[in-house]
Amino acid sequence: MPASFRVRPAVQADGAFLGDMVVDAANWRAGDGRPKHQVVTGSEHSRYVAGWMRPSDAGFIAEDPHGAPVGAAWYRMLPRAEPGFGYLGTGVPELIIGVRPLWRAHGVGRALLQELCDHARAKGYGRISLSVERGNFAATLYRSEGFAVVEAGHGRDTMVKRLR
Repeated sequence: MPASFRVRPAVQADGAFLGDMVVDAANWRAGDGRPKHQVVTGSEHSRYVAGWMRPSDAGFIAEDPHGAPVGAAWYRMLPRAEPGFGYLGTGVPELIIGVRPLWRAHGVGRALLQELCDHARAKGYGRISLSVERGNFAATLYRSEGFAVVEAGHGRDTMVKRLR
């Protein structure tokens, strides 16, 4: 069982790790193995990390006791012209989360999710959205943290949490 972890705010230098987390999130299903370069350079996923850290970006990194990153949750404000999978509209940040497989089911994702939602609330956002593929075990976590499906797409659901 993994040891304890700590959560800290993300900084600009965390951009490469966020790319790793996009890859882990995209390859959540056992047997998935799209290479990193294919995921982070593809138009559907690059929008979540390209140009990190913009003024409207915010995120948190979970680290093991040695300071190695093991998970991340962050949000971006994506434009209507280039919406993400969980795009709800202007003014609603879209959340992205990824946790290294060894650290899943040990509270890392929940801690990151709670920290990010608290931060978004403190910044004055009324809602936060995300997208999850059907069958992804993370949907149970999202529901337990107050997210609800607002739109069902092609094999994925857009979920939203009211923050105030």
